[in-house]
Amino acid sequence: MNPPPASAPELRTDRLLLRRWRPEDKEPFFALNSDPRVMEHFPAPLSREESDHIADLIGGFLDQRGFGLWALELPGVAPFIGFTGLAVPHFEAHFTPCVEIGWRLAAAWWGHGYACEAARASLSFGFGQLGLDEIVSFTVPENLRSRRLMERLGMLRDLEGDFDRPALPERFRRHVLYRLGRSRAEPPASLP
Repeated sequence: MNPPPASAPELRTDRLLLRRWRPEDKEPFFALNSDPRVMEHFPAPLSREESDHIADLIGGFLDQRGFGLWALELPGVAPFIGFTGLAVPHFEAHFTPCVEIGWRLAAAWWGHGYACEAARASLSFGFGQLGLDEIVSFTVPENLRSRRLMERLGMLRDLEGDFDRPALPERFRRHVLYRLGRSRAEPPASLP
């Protein structure tokens, strides 16, 4: 991996701004984290305290690593619709250490292609500026919406890679693993 920039840069797509987190993002972040539709494939919706703590952690990782889970803004329309980006999982599995791509959008913004657009920008940054050889993603088998997005991104299911994610309740423990290598990724887009 190439050395990361000192601080994560903003990324822009045709419709989105992937940016650093702001204090005012905490309210809409809590709204999506407390929405049962958004949290269907997680053990439970988050409390305000849990949601704020995660927002603080995410913002810190952007500073420390030079990449992370960017806040998603739809300029001129909505200042915060969710997050998308790259993260380093904090658990041990047969494929770690690694960098994963992830996303979470408020339900009002589903179905418009925003998660895919932001994920492509994140992948381009990971393979281009960071020089990663592989990026993974994973979810519970029932999360078909995220699995379809992984496939649209060109990620391939690692049929031998299913794993039990530690510290989760049994119902949410089993995960499927998707992988994307730099050689299969779309050429990196030029990013600012």
